[in-house]
Amino acid sequence: MAISFDQVFGIHQHTMRIRNDRAEVIAGNLANADTPGFKARDIDFNTALIQEAGLKAVDNLPPMTKTSDRHMDLSSVPDDPDLTLKYRLPYQADTGNGNTVEVNSERMNYLSNNLEYQATMRFLNGRISKLMSALKSGA
Repeated sequence: MAISFDQVFGIHQHTMRIRNDRAEVIAGNLANADTPGFKARDIDFNTALIQEAGLKAVDNLPPMTKTSDRHMDLSSVPDDPDLTLKYRLPYQADTGNGNTVEVNSERMNYLSNNLEYQATMRFLNGRISKLMSALKSGA
């Protein structure tokens, strides 16, 4: 009997890559905290996960249709993974140099992302341990 990694690991294999990418983006924001004009960015985790795993955002809803010439034509929007990387809106007013990095907020986002990464890693380690145990008992 063949084992499919998609069945064993589920969506968690995709979350690891996205969390890693998000950590790099947040670390880049922190590294550029004093760079004039730098705009803080972040990865939209939900959108990235939907794209990575090939999921549908909302099921059982009709597709959006263009009913007016003034509406944006969504068919011309490319299916680009960079659409998940978005600019972050600052909580505080501009500091005068055009930089939107808020160090405390970035640190909290980095810590939160790290905790979620570790939780996924523990889940995957548990799955791998169960697989190894099943293989040893079946041999």
